Amino acid sequence: MSNQLKIKLSIANRVYPLTINPKQEEGLRRATKKIEAMIGQFEQNYSVRDKQDVLAMCALQFASQVEQKSIDKEYVNVEVNERLTALNELLDKHI
Repeated sequence: MSNQLKIKLSIANRVYPLTINPKQEEGLRRATKKIEAMIGQFEQNYSVRDKQDVLAMCALQFASQVEQKSIDKEYVNVEVNERLTALNELLDKHI
């Protein structure tokens, strides 16, 4: 028996039927709510003629958040490596 779940998600007044792993449902539903909220904000704050423009702005917003997290992670990794190197140097001096 298949362990798949059939759900329908509504984004920008369109329904998208999906067949997913049940473990994905909560994440997809949360993402849908975030997209819908973001659509509402863009429509409220900007004069938007087309849903496609709003969806493009949502995609840009989400993609930039992902990229920024990646950049931040790289920065943290560099900082952690620098601190570990400094600690190793201190330990080497005392040994």
